[in-house]
Amino acid sequence: MDLGSGDRRRGIEALVLPIVALWGFAEATLFFVVPDVAISFLALRCRKIALFACLWAFAGALAGGAVMYSWGRGASAMAEAVLEKVPGVNRAMVVRVRGELEETGAGAVALGPLRTTPYKIYAVEAGSLGTSPLAVLAASVPSRLLRFLLTALIINWLARHPLKRWSLDRQRLAVGLFWVAIYVVLTLRTPS
Repeated sequence: MDLGSGDRRRGIEALVLPIVALWGFAEATLFFVVPDVAISFLALRCRKIALFACLWAFAGALAGGAVMYSWGRGASAMAEAVLEKVPGVNRAMVVRVRGELEETGAGAVALGPLRTTPYKIYAVEAGSLGTSPLAVLAASVPSRLLRFLLTALIINWLARHPLKRWSLDRQRLAVGLFWVAIYVVLTLRTPS
């Protein structure tokens, strides 16, 4: 049976969007691969689904951030010890994030992505310091949602313009190699 494009799209959304939300939750807690990876692949095919995926990933990230905030509030030493076992997280980062939050408050959460510092650290340390949860939530919009949206829009634009003549498989390969390169660089960089 051949589904019409609308039926097929709704089927994909029903399957993929909750997975992206779980990915957003997982990455905001202890997983280390950003949901932007999934959003990138979705953006190659359909901007609309990719943009919906951004909202779902953001909702998942907020839920994960709330869990980490609560954990930081209730058992910060244990939360920090577990965080330091996550790939790409180290003690120096935790100490730096705590200092940023002490100095600038929840606004530091919004700047984390510019330093490729995991959101989960900000959530734990904000909870530990008793930073206003509403302020952390507000700062999470640029830190999470805007980055997800930029990823979707840039990848979709690339697929529709400079990479338009490439096959979907070749576009997927390029996106996959891009993310592998990002993670290799992040893994090899000097701990900060």
